[in-house]
Amino acid sequence: MLLVRGEAGGTTLTGTLYERGERAPTFKGAPDEDAPYVWVCDEFYQVESGGTAQTVSGKEVNVAFETPMPRGFDTREQAITAAEEHIRTQFARIGVDMNEVEISVEKNVPQ
Repeated sequence: MLLVRGEAGGTTLTGTLYERGERAPTFKGAPDEDAPYVWVCDEFYQVESGGTAQTVSGKEVNVAFETPMPRGFDTREQAITAAEEHIRTQFARIGVDMNEVEISVEKNVPQ
């Protein structure tokens, strides 16, 4: 399992990439069990009122969350590319320049 993390504006978003042979979570809307790589991460957007208050780039932003939309991929490269794009898009949805998002990918080693 890989953790794909984006950091910008003083906040972080981390999603999980389940690799070939790992058991991805199963729930309504999950991709086909046969997908070798499955990406799962929160989706959110900025709202005028309500939601959850987050501090981003020193200002308070109200954020509403959507149900995570898991996605299946055939190759690791496709999955990582899509994960990075997803994270950058989430930051853009709350007013952070996509180019300011620093992405890291790390192997999650169970303890």
